[in-house]
Amino acid sequence: MSQTIQFPPDFLWGSATSAYQIEGSPLADGAGPSIWQRFCAVPGNMRDGDTGDIACDHYKRYKDDVALMAKLGLKAYRFSVSWSRILPQGRGAVNQAGLDFYGKLIDELLAHGIEPMVTLYHWDLPAALDDRGGWLNPDIADWFTDYARILFQAFDGRVKSWATLNEPWVVTDGGYMHGTLAPGHRNLHEAALASHNLMRAHGSAVKAYREIGRHQIGIVVNIEPKYPASQFQEDLDATRRADAYMNRQYLDPIFLGSYPPELKQMFGDAWPEWPAADFELIGQKLDFVGINYYTRSVVRNEPSNWPLKVAPVRQPQATYTETGWEVFPQGLTDTLTSFKQRYGDTPLYIMENGSAFYDPPNAENGRVHDPLRVDCLRKNMQALSNALAQGVNVRGYMVWSLLDNLEWSLGFSKRFGIIHVNFATQQRTLKDSAYLYADIVASNGACLNPTV
Repeated sequence: MSQTIQFPPDFLWGSATSAYQIEGSPLADGAGPSIWQRFCAVPGNMRDGDTGDIACDHYKRYKDDVALMAKLGLKAYRFSVSWSRILPQGRGAVNQAGLDFYGKLIDELLAHGIEPMVTLYHWDLPAALDDRGGWLNPDIADWFTDYARILFQAFDGRVKSWATLNEPWVVTDGGYMHGTLAPGHRNLHEAALASHNLMRAHGSAVKAYREIGRHQIGIVVNIEPKYPASQFQEDLDATRRADAYMNRQYLDPIFLGSYPPELKQMFGDAWPEWPAADFELIGQKLDFVGINYYTRSVVRNEPSNWPLKVAPVRQPQATYTETGWEVFPQGLTDTLTSFKQRYGDTPLYIMENGSAFYDPPNAENGRVHDPLRVDCLRKNMQALSNALAQGVNVRGYMVWSLLDNLEWSLGFSKRFGIIHVNFATQQRTLKDSAYLYADIVASNGACLNPTV
């Protein structure tokens, strides 16, 4: 029997997006190109040849989108800044028009009583820095910190919640290991180096914020709990490898001062000995950690799969989303309780949680019915409440995503939004999941409990 769903009185309810996925106008008002514009321009990289040139046209329609957030009663909005809007060359001269755009967005949010939560980097590296090696160049820690300082000095105070990186695992696994995401490389040595430089950049930016900022800063990681397909030793070992690679790779150095030993086993000579000073930098104290949770993975040993020697096992009779992810709310509870057990009581925010199911390209009669997404939202709220009941220090929840958007290399083929976007007309329509979420926000989750 399900427990009563209950959230703290000051629980922060909001939604999340990222710059390249929704803004459009990527070169407007003096902005520079990013690695995603380059990636989209290569034939075959993007489903249906889609690009972020228009996306959700948020750059021009941000006031309307903030009004929709206010209509839903949201208390927070987590968004990312496009580095190349601020620094078209990635470093050097500041583009004031880029700063002005985010300043206007922040002011609009505050005018509607919505707390801005800013992510500094959500995958869209300036192309000019990629020309200098991007995340493979050790100097990028300094470049990123200079960029971060500009934003801290411009907006800290109006912005009270900052995150350095979003999902560094995806940056390296998709961008440098398997080549499915920008910048499209496929190299084991590069993946290890990019991963470490991301963490150095994170630590350096946090250190800079301690000198400049007055509020809170953290990092956002995607956690996918791993479960063994059997109790055979080879599957148990495979599970530990998968967990080390995806989950512990980015949290262990922050909280425990070292990388998981399984990484050296997997990467071999591609995983060097890192200087002790790097871990001192990476291990800066955080005010919070953002958790992105979508699914779990049941894994088995598979020697032929490079480089982890792991394979996922599809679960019979389970529901899967359009992205091939199993709907498994219990994994959210497990993720949160496991974090507390391993890393302690650092405050957590769910920075992304959602599901992609089929929605028609056009809304009919002003409504979009999305029963599977509604069901997922309800079940994830129960799972989150269960974690809170077990003493996990979760401070807020950001649903992914506010809008249907560009799902990276999958283009516009996968819809995660609680607000439907007709990409031909840019018409926004609230889905049933949006109405449910508005009720959850208004009642602080109480609407999900059965009435007697």
